[in-house]
Amino acid sequence: MFSRCVELRLIRVTVLLCSIVLLPLRVATATSAPVEERRLSLFHLHTNERINIVYKKADSYLPDAVDRLDHFLRDHRTGDVTTLDPRLFDLLDDLTSAVGRAGTEIDIVCGYRTPWSNEFLRRTTSGVAKHSQHMEGKAIDIRIPGVPTAQVRDAALRLHRGGVGYYPGSQFVHVDVGPIRRW
Repeated sequence: MFSRCVELRLIRVTVLLCSIVLLPLRVATATSAPVEERRLSLFHLHTNERINIVYKKADSYLPDAVDRLDHFLRDHRTGDVTTLDPRLFDLLDDLTSAVGRAGTEIDIVCGYRTPWSNEFLRRTTSGVAKHSQHMEGKAIDIRIPGVPTAQVRDAALRLHRGGVGYYPGSQFVHVDVGPIRRW
């Protein structure tokens, strides 16, 4: 009987010690799983600026990175900055994957537009909407170097995330996170 009690205590102590030793390994294993990062690499054709930035980890947008992207995509005519819809960043990241060039640098033709810039473009060019999604911080005009513009358009249409405009003469595609439509 005495030896049975000692034996049970030894088993309990052994289990306890194993738990103490192995618990940090289980925690380390659980916390060392890779966290999905979303990254954008952009080149702005009008400001000649580049940015390569992780803007999202797991399901959380990184506020400092989003602020930097908002500034990068500012109205290049006025310098005004707005808060862009972060779904636009996800759309760009997904679009590079959809054309088979995940993570590649995207050329930015136009990001945010103030009402003044939008009206200026309406007076001096064609095809500019009076109530453009650019003024809402929900649109961007892009090129992906090395990828035909028609291929970028087709990939954007397949994503079904919002509006897609195709400008073959100017070699860019408009994408936005507004209502789904095409032109």
